[in-house]
Amino acid sequence: MSTHGNWRKSSYSGEGDGNECVEVANSTTHVAVRDSKAPTRATLTFPRAAFTRFLATVEDPEGNPPPR
Repeated sequence: MSTHGNWRKSSYSGEGDGNECVEVANSTTHVAVRDSKAPTRATLTFPRAAFTRFLATVEDPEGNPPPR
């Protein structure tokens, strides 16, 4: 997965000065995640469907949609 130039701050990152910033890069098949404070360190890459299921579980283990 090529992520060069595709990184953006996740909408799930904390507010303020970005101390809790997670960056994501999307492709048609995968989602990559990295810590914005250490962008050259480890990057996690997930199949899009697995990442979507992960977010749904983190948002609410009972399966309720997140408030927006």
